Amino acid sequence: MARVLVLSAALAAVLTVSPFSVVNAKVSAGEAAKLKTELTPMGAERAGNADGSIPAWTGGLTPDKAPGNYEKGKHLPDPFVEDKTLFTITPQNLSQYKDKLPLGVQALMAAYPSSFFVPVYPSRRTAAAPDWVYQNTAKNAVAADLANSGNGIENAYGGVPFPIPKGANGKVDPLMVLWNHLTRWRGVYVIRHSAQATVQANGAFSEVIGRQEVDFAYYHPKGSFATLDNRLLNYISVTKSPPRLAGGAVLLHDTIDQVAQPREAWGYNAGQRKVRRAPNLAYDTPVSSADGLMTADDVDMFNGAPDKYDWQLIGKKEMYIPYNNYRLASPSYRYKDLLKPGHVLSDATRWELHRVWVIQGTLKAGQRHIYSKRTYYIDEDGWSVVAGDLYNAEGKLFRVPLSFLMTYYQVPVLWTTLDAYHDLPSKRYYVSFLGNEEKVSLEFRNDPEPASYFQPAALRRRGTR
Repeated sequence: MARVLVLSAALAAVLTVSPFSVVNAKVSAGEAAKLKTELTPMGAERAGNADGSIPAWTGGLTPDKAPGNYEKGKHLPDPFVEDKTLFTITPQNLSQYKDKLPLGVQALMAAYPSSFFVPVYPSRRTAAAPDWVYQNTAKNAVAADLANSGNGIENAYGGVPFPIPKGANGKVDPLMVLWNHLTRWRGVYVIRHSAQATVQANGAFSEVIGRQEVDFAYYHPKGSFATLDNRLLNYISVTKSPPRLAGGAVLLHDTIDQVAQPREAWGYNAGQRKVRRAPNLAYDTPVSSADGLMTADDVDMFNGAPDKYDWQLIGKKEMYIPYNNYRLASPSYRYKDLLKPGHVLSDATRWELHRVWVIQGTLKAGQRHIYSKRTYYIDEDGWSVVAGDLYNAEGKLFRVPLSFLMTYYQVPVLWTTLDAYHDLPSKRYYVSFLGNEEKVSLEFRNDPEPASYFQPAALRRRGTR
């Protein structure tokens, strides 16, 4: 039961909202007006960089720009299939690019020098969202606040809360940057058909296939901050295979302020035909279905309450990150083609130069967590954590999570095609959200199921074999 519960938690991405103490974070109407001029509607720099290697943002990849061979309900065609590799970063030329690669990526290259490399393609700023999300984000800019000593937010809804993440002192606040990741746009109601796998050092793996449904209450078009009642999302997952796990189901009610109210979880065991309350899944609780290669708050690169760490801003940098990974999501690849010893197939990945916010959390004195320090690289256009450097109690680089982004242009939304969590000491890794062998990986809807669909009493019906 615990194995199914923790596995199924892998889609839920959480945030924290609280009615407690407020830290003034609003920007003026004049500054917020920059979201229509020098900044994108999400707060990124609209202009390209000096040498043009990062282009200007011109609206992103929206439904009207979808490739001509796109068919609704099928895997997305690669709109950049004609792009050629600009160059490849390998151990032999790494010294030329070290300042533009996360330390964890450099560690993977050192660990797998003959197979891990970074193919760099032309940068395409495809991140986009619906106009109503942009409008809500603009409203949030002049209304949203950090709350509960930064462990929550308030007066934000339907968009990132801090598109211009400046605190009362006028400086960029790393907690606001982190909150933008936690609350980023991923759709209203999403159905994901996917597989997860733990890949052993020799490349052996077995996948677990399931169906997940996520109701992002924070993005209900007709809702508001007042109607949330401390609910971020509802989540349900049903395991389809292997047979020994088939029919198992889990239900999550993810709260917004997880310091004040932890998420609630229930599980259904198909063999016992019983629904049981599950323990809280938070912080460094090991994810047993991933063979302990990730913690509960590693899901979605980072989720949950940020209260165990002191957060600091390292800065905004130009970095090579996984982006526009349509090829990696292609149904032409089987899972056995992609999942190689140590990492996913490098030839199938696409990396681009983008501007990222770099923030770092250091474990507070008196707090306990297996990670003493966490560094995150957050894409400025979509606010997704795309890479991380995670350190153990001795201060050594320990784990390296990567999120291989692409824009689902039919929505539009920038999200992952798969997440990979690399454990350097054991040379194993865990992959979630594999969809290559599924008929369709993601379905996006604007009509959420009723609240009764996500009640424990309904869980048995979802999980019946």
